[in-house]
Amino acid sequence: MNALMYLEKGVWLGLAAIGFAVLFNVPRRALGTIFVIAALGGLIKLLMVEHGIVTALAAFVGASLIGVLSVMAAHKRKAPPMIFAIPAVIPMIPGFFAYQAMVGMIELTLQKDPQLYSKLFFATVNNGLSALFVLLALSTGVAIPMLISRKQTIKRLQADENLEVEMD
Repeated sequence: MNALMYLEKGVWLGLAAIGFAVLFNVPRRALGTIFVIAALGGLIKLLMVEHGIVTALAAFVGASLIGVLSVMAAHKRKAPPMIFAIPAVIPMIPGFFAYQAMVGMIELTLQKDPQLYSKLFFATVNNGLSALFVLLALSTGVAIPMLISRKQTIKRLQADENLEVEMD
């Protein structure tokens, strides 16, 4: 894929995130930041998948980047990090795998041939598990940076330093 195609995919990822942000009534001042965070996180995932990395691991890395950038944006913009993270990660949800799993379940109810049923069953389970693991990777990837930064925020670190200076 060339750079122009990546740019186009990044724009679509950012626009999708802005669409979800508008649905969630996110403040307008945060929309540009959400666009950039979603584009970067989604593009990291796409690049990793294209280079042969497992989709769930790629989703975890992309979501982790979104989580870290959301925490940084939250400090800069004086807003909760979830305002930036949730709309940015939603375009990475594995709709294709979930859709294929649901269609497979419906087709399983109609299938009479045992050999075709077996193939269809394994494909359905594979798609369902892929969707599940990607969802777990996305939620874990976004949550970890926020949980780590919750204990040591910039404001608390500065307050602790000020207390140490005053005590000396």
